[in-house]
Amino acid sequence: MAHFVVSYTYSSSTTEGRDRYRAEHREWLRGLLDDGVLVVSGPFTDDSGALIVVTGEDTTSVRTLFENDPFAREHLIEASSVTEWKPVMGSLS
Repeated sequence: MAHFVVSYTYSSSTTEGRDRYRAEHREWLRGLLDDGVLVVSGPFTDDSGALIVVTGEDTTSVRTLFENDPFAREHLIEASSVTEWKPVMGSLS
């Protein structure tokens, strides 16, 4: 399995919606953690977005998986990207 970095960009216009769906979003992420897919995740402290590291087969399957995120389903993400990542130092290498 490869590592992938999923990056979310948020808009201030979706703050209320993200507040409303945050518990469901985190429960969805918790399921990925329980399944061994999620490595680490968290929002940027300035509320501009989030960074999520997961394992997966390829970029397409990770994109498809993240269509199920409640934030994505409710159109609360301004922009997102999925990039394969190769850790070479540290605990993930």
